[in-house]
Amino acid sequence: MELSTPLQYAGDPRAAADEAAALEAAGLDAIWVAEAYGFDSPTIMGYLAARTDRLRIGSAVLNVYSRTPALIAQTAAGLDALTGGRALLGIGASGPQVVEGWHGRRYDRPLGRTRETIGLARRIWRREVIEHHGITDLPLPPEKGGTLGKPLKLLTRPVRETIPVYVAALGPANVRMTAELADGWLPFLYVPEHAAKVWGRPLAEGAALRAPELGPLSVVAGGLLAVGDDAEGVRDLMRPVIALYVGGMGAPGRNFYYELVCSYGYEAEAAAVQEHFLAGRRREAEAAVPAELCELVCLAGPEGYVRERVEAFREAGVTMLNVTPVGRDPARLVELVRNWL
Repeated sequence: MELSTPLQYAGDPRAAADEAAALEAAGLDAIWVAEAYGFDSPTIMGYLAARTDRLRIGSAVLNVYSRTPALIAQTAAGLDALTGGRALLGIGASGPQVVEGWHGRRYDRPLGRTRETIGLARRIWRREVIEHHGITDLPLPPEKGGTLGKPLKLLTRPVRETIPVYVAALGPANVRMTAELADGWLPFLYVPEHAAKVWGRPLAEGAALRAPELGPLSVVAGGLLAVGDDAEGVRDLMRPVIALYVGGMGAPGRNFYYELVCSYGYEAEAAAVQEHFLAGRRREAEAAVPAELCELVCLAGPEGYVRERVEAFREAGVTMLNVTPVGRDPARLVELVRNWL
């Protein structure tokens, strides 16, 4: 099992890059850079490329609406060149509130867009001359306003023809497609004890259609990391995060995270969280998050307990443990867990 961490991007990205370099020295394998509607991730990933030597650098995630498939492929190829072959391309559909509210794009055909982006990116990295007509038209045909476009291939030569593609997916259809096409899977709020029940069938169905040359699907999951007899309190740091996603990341009936928590068996609790959150009662929403769920999505507690949690994630099929160290010495925590793997 490998070890990665999400970049703490909400603050000063230069300070976060300093920490990333220290974590690399402690044995970290990869770092994931989010985007949402804050700083863009490619700029930060390029800076990380200059500050690190061995660490793989991934986007988690670039949404498939705000950039064209060709630009996503170019971005990944550029990062791969800067890092000497250390790029990981994480993509996803994001959600309608961000796509429509921030990017001004219609949220339609998320699976088709993701599938198309994967296929086109791989063709572009092979420097094929691209002619494609689907959700995206390359080149743009005359009937859609095209005038001077012609089929092109990537101008520069990529370091690698196959950059690993990871997909952020939660729903069954999206997970099935990920297991069929992607190199890796980026689930969120992953509970290893419930993973087989929630995702076992779509993962198996996708794997049955998977090309042998792709190899096994990589699974990247984890949570807050804290080790010590007083570390259990760290679990409560997940309350506002879970409340935000379950309560506010989507309208009622269109919230992937709400549906996920319900599938874990917390239907009543999820309903209470969403009701409080949408009514503006943030503290009540956080209080309604089940303590058991906070525990299961974290790796926080005495050393023996955390080692058991690491094994639970391994046994569930996680191949890259993605942890957020909490405490005064993140590098020490990374080094400690690295030695367990």
